[in-house]
Amino acid sequence: MTVLVTRVTNAVASRPSVGIAQLRVLDGPDRGLELELPHAGVVIGTEKTCDVVLTDTFVSRRHCSVAPHAQGFAITDLGSRNGTVIDGVAVGKVVAPPGVALRVGKTLIQLMPADEVLDIPPSQNDQFGGLYGGSQTMRRVFAVLERASKSNAPVLFLGESGTGKELMARGIHDASPRRDGPFVVFDCGASTETLIESDLFGHTKGAFTGAASDRQGAFAAAHGGTLFLDEIGDLPVNLQPKLLRLLEAGEVVPLGGRKSERYDVRVVAATHRDVFGEVARGGFRGDLYYRLAVVEVHVPPLRQRIDDLPKLIAMFLERAGAPHLAKQVGGPAVEKLQRYHWPGNVRELRNVITRAVALAGPDDDFQSLPFVLRPTVAAPEVATVRADRPFHEAKDDVVAKFEREYLTDLVARANGNLSQAARIAGLERKFLYKLLERAGLRQRDDSDKRDEDV
Repeated sequence: MTVLVTRVTNAVASRPSVGIAQLRVLDGPDRGLELELPHAGVVIGTEKTCDVVLTDTFVSRRHCSVAPHAQGFAITDLGSRNGTVIDGVAVGKVVAPPGVALRVGKTLIQLMPADEVLDIPPSQNDQFGGLYGGSQTMRRVFAVLERASKSNAPVLFLGESGTGKELMARGIHDASPRRDGPFVVFDCGASTETLIESDLFGHTKGAFTGAASDRQGAFAAAHGGTLFLDEIGDLPVNLQPKLLRLLEAGEVVPLGGRKSERYDVRVVAATHRDVFGEVARGGFRGDLYYRLAVVEVHVPPLRQRIDDLPKLIAMFLERAGAPHLAKQVGGPAVEKLQRYHWPGNVRELRNVITRAVALAGPDDDFQSLPFVLRPTVAAPEVATVRADRPFHEAKDDVVAKFEREYLTDLVARANGNLSQAARIAGLERKFLYKLLERAGLRQRDDSDKRDEDV
């Protein structure tokens, strides 16, 4: 079983393998349509003789053509009545970078290199840096991290908040040839929009009001080591070209400066956001995504590695100063914790265990510890949206809950037949499989059987 999907792109992000590409309809009447692009490309339109036939009435009979190209995708408008639009600009003939989203009529189409799933044997180790994972799922992640650590290739972690992405980044640094250099963490969502450029790239004296002297940024601090860009999805769009140039050329001009500064830095980035959706919406540059995702690792949530729970509980009990309780882990208390959905993942588990130890009485054993859990997702709630945490986290939880509940009911209605479920939902089977995997309702099988029960 493999629930880890690792994409390895070319070291030069703007040069994907020609002919290995995908077309995905993100919005419009044919939403969910997904297919591979052949070397010769495709013609998109409503005419039945087109390679990609859309039902959008605002699309012309032969609207445009798309073909893989060494620098991304060659897109040609075929004289359509409503135009082929990229970033709000109608184009005639253009070469666009990977991840580009084009609008034809009322349909939004994204063009991406195809996923390349690596069949790497699971690691023999159940630890990587400060992370523990004895499950098959985590040992597959560790196998990728062990290999990636030996290189200088950028790594992008995708996964929910609290899954341990920063610990993975630290583990990669500690296992790399740069281990003796600095490891710097920069949270792209924590810096203000007015200061983030200075915080990242530094500034010169007088660059802005209050800049009384020169100041080094995060890249300068990480010179010779590793820079972990946490929540890279929050990086403002206007700064993304500057980061892209630094990644490709190794140099950048500090804010207010005139001369480029060179930095030797390995970049490891992470986000819990839907990067593909952000690229399509224009919130994240496709060329920057592919430059960061030379090695892309999807970090599984705790609910997909529930077998690791007993060992994690024991580990957090020891860290909380209760080693005697760590020896008692098991029984009904563990079963209760295993039934919980863990929306906050390993971070939430750590907090639950630490709180239970802090509130425990002198005679409490493990079974009587006061574990405080959130209400189950299945419980009806009148007001599910609360502004007690960041907007994007609250939104992601609501969307994840909807997807899981919808998909659970969908598969039940189709009696476990995924082909039938795809027809009911109006989705391509391949797209449905990805939704099920993301929701933790289906694991990717090496034999890739298409119509298994989940």
